[in-house]
Amino acid sequence: MKYLAVSILVIAGVLLAGCTGTQQLPPATPVPTATAAPGMSTLPPTTSPPSFTLGDHYLQKSYSLHSETEAVTEQFRVDNPSWGIGFKVLPLSDDLQSCWFEMTITNLDTNRNETFGYGRDKSFELYQQYPMYNPGPYRLTLRGNRVKVDVTAAKRNP
Repeated sequence: MKYLAVSILVIAGVLLAGCTGTQQLPPATPVPTATAAPGMSTLPPTTSPPSFTLGDHYLQKSYSLHSETEAVTEQFRVDNPSWGIGFKVLPLSDDLQSCWFEMTITNLDTNRNETFGYGRDKSFELYQQYPMYNPGPYRLTLRGNRVKVDVTAAKRNP
């Protein structure tokens, strides 16, 4: 009888502690995967790029783009695998629907490119910067409408 009473108390304690119930785990958080080409930035489109400062410049220029068909091309050489590109956009019209900017960066060694921009189907952030990872020759193609853009390509500071 003594053992029966002790067994009942142990079982009651286990049930009260919740040790026999099924526990539900929180749902798994999906991990975004990057699909960018090697040597280009690898940020998923839903995350903000990391913040960093730019050091020695490979390219630093201002451009004014006033028409849908206007395009500007620049070439520069990068000698460091830790570099980045940034741009600051100034819309030149109160009608923000007509103000847009697109920048395509092409690695001339691999012919791979990446496109960033402002307006239309791109971000509406006025200042953006992106880390880049491969040295080599690059071509920068800029297109836009009713915007002034300050572009900087430079080594990333640690």
